[in-house]
Amino acid sequence: MKRLAILGASGHGKVVAESALRAGWDSVDFYDDAWPGKRRIGKWVISGDTEALLKDPGGFDGAVVAIGSNAIRMRKIWQLQAAGIELATIAHPAATISDSARLGAGTVVMAGVVVNADAVVGAGAILNTLCSVDHDCVLGDGVHISPGAHLAGDVRVGEQSWVGIGASIRQGVTVGRLVTIGAGAAVVCDIADNLTVAGVPAKDLIR
Repeated sequence: MKRLAILGASGHGKVVAESALRAGWDSVDFYDDAWPGKRRIGKWVISGDTEALLKDPGGFDGAVVAIGSNAIRMRKIWQLQAAGIELATIAHPAATISDSARLGAGTVVMAGVVVNADAVVGAGAILNTLCSVDHDCVLGDGVHISPGAHLAGDVRVGEQSWVGIGASIRQGVTVGRLVTIGAGAAVVCDIADNLTVAGVPAKDLIR
């Protein structure tokens, strides 16, 4: 029996759990730092907090961090790795992933996602429902591509950047690390590190 530990009991966690079960995992166990105040997530019981999971690294065949915040998700991933817990990569069977694409450890791919030829996705990324990552894109660790967002070919997205729901990025554009791209934005030129951009075309909100 393949058992998966999910750290992060939220709506996102439920989607990850259902994706994992559809992808062939036999069971999921939830952990969340709101425990013991929070004891259930939907139909699942929460088994404990991060420390409880770290105390039982051999009890699972893999673990995934289902936390939307890129920074928190990566910190938790590093904790699990330091404890020797193997990170699982979850891909919903209704996603289309090229045989030549590469997905990093701890990445989750939701239903309807398309990842095309020679795309490279780093560790701990979220490719959310119905987004697309086209040929030769390179996504850093901890990136989140929101539902319905689209990346054309040869796009680069730096570590822990977040691409908002329905946003689009033009072919060949480079997005820096720790960038936030607003919902529905159209990114047509390179974006430097640490910026928040929005609009059509997307512009730095500080300017």
